[in-house]
Amino acid sequence: MKRPLIIWVDDEEELLRPYTIFLRDKGYEVITLNNGNDAIDRAREELPDIIFLDEMMPGMSGLETLQELKHYLPEVPVVMITKSEEENIMDLAIGEKIADYLIKPVNPNQILLCLKKHLHRREIVEQHASTNYREAFQDIAYMINSARTLDEFMAIHRTLVRWELELEASDPTMLEMLHMQRRDAEQMFARFVKQHYQELINSAERPLFSPDVMKRRVLPLLDNGEKVCLMVFDNFRYDQFKTLQPLISELFNIVDDGMYTSILPTATQYARNAIFSGLMPLQIQQMFPDLWVDEEEEEGKNQNEEELIGTLMQRYRKNYRYRYHKINESEFGERVIRRLQQKSEQGYDLEVIVVNFIDMLSHSRTESKMMRELAADEAAYRSLTLSWFRHSSTYELMRQIARMGYTLILTTDHGTVRVNNAVNIIGDRNTNTNLRYKVGKSLNCKSKDVFVVTDPQQIGLPTPNVSSSYIFCTGNDFFAYPNNYNYYVSYYRDTFQHGGISMDEMLIPLITLHPKES
Repeated sequence: MKRPLIIWVDDEEELLRPYTIFLRDKGYEVITLNNGNDAIDRAREELPDIIFLDEMMPGMSGLETLQELKHYLPEVPVVMITKSEEENIMDLAIGEKIADYLIKPVNPNQILLCLKKHLHRREIVEQHASTNYREAFQDIAYMINSARTLDEFMAIHRTLVRWELELEASDPTMLEMLHMQRRDAEQMFARFVKQHYQELINSAERPLFSPDVMKRRVLPLLDNGEKVCLMVFDNFRYDQFKTLQPLISELFNIVDDGMYTSILPTATQYARNAIFSGLMPLQIQQMFPDLWVDEEEEEGKNQNEEELIGTLMQRYRKNYRYRYHKINESEFGERVIRRLQQKSEQGYDLEVIVVNFIDMLSHSRTESKMMRELAADEAAYRSLTLSWFRHSSTYELMRQIARMGYTLILTTDHGTVRVNNAVNIIGDRNTNTNLRYKVGKSLNCKSKDVFVVTDPQQIGLPTPNVSSSYIFCTGNDFFAYPNNYNYYVSYYRDTFQHGGISMDEMLIPLITLHPKES
């Protein structure tokens, strides 16, 4: 195995001999040089793993050498070593993107720690993650087998997401063990939902579901005199939030890293309309028939969201001024930023913003071979989400919200799940097209894993026809018709879908954030 190569540049080269002996004993190859020009030439020739660079040298200074090294070898970490503790020297060095700096006299153990940090950090982190997960395996298995409440399943979901993020670049064996536990947890969760969903959704003291978000999370903040921005990312999973969290934390303090449960179906027409109205879909249809769009109608299913917010404010006798915005592409986000910057005489108590990009990403991955390559698995899907967010107008919009002093509630209407197993279903021509749930007459599915609801009104859902029923997929299943079955299955397998029962779809982020600046 190739020994890591260090180039150490110091005009007092003879003083480096003890460090050279120490580092070679530790398994490193060391080249010592006494001036910047030789360092640049030798580094370009040898391509070292790391460079230690003295700040005070005659001729070409350490900072000048650093600039040249970064020009030719931008990815090689450079550690500045200096006698000076002056702040401006450190600022100059850090501005030139040094990896680290050490103050003379340098302890050999400091050098070793610096090497571990910059050369071996990843393998050390991966090794510790694998060891820690192996130790936690039995505790997670017990959590899964003993879960009896939504809160307990949320704790499982958090735990599995945390380990997935830690292990995603680690030992494939550990990842496979984790995926096995994820499958076990999904089976237990699906069984729980099938047994208890009707009871939970109709309970007078039910857990937090979609219709409760405004009443129990948004209105209390407004009543407390806070300005609130409710930002709804369509099709947003908890693991995606955890991926974006470091960027969001630059702007906001996370007050509550929470979750809530999406109603069924986990689809925009049902779940997001339930959020904004504070009602179950059946109640929306009965109370505001002009604002509800049935499955078989061609009209957009989420065109009345602003009006639904108005109905909620009226029911609870709230006079808060609010605005509704929907962002479908970057220029829409920039337009919203400009709108927020326009001062109103009275101001707005509540800003509601719907961001559709992640839903668009999910759908485009289904339709585009290139997007499937870019988001080949969950880790790549998260990475693509992060890359979009980092450079998006949505991130700038969050920055503007923080400046304005708004409390930000970041949430979603439902998540999404990567499907891989086709379930055969038969239905009439009026059956809806969603792959994770079906609603219609004479539905026939022989799978024991589906959740069948023959009386939809019992779970707050409207029925297009008197004899309509709903059937929901669980786990990673998706529905396929017998006609043209093989083509249909090959096209949709390994795509991200929503509408059914899984922890990723139903147990979703509801995050309260306070701005760091205002």
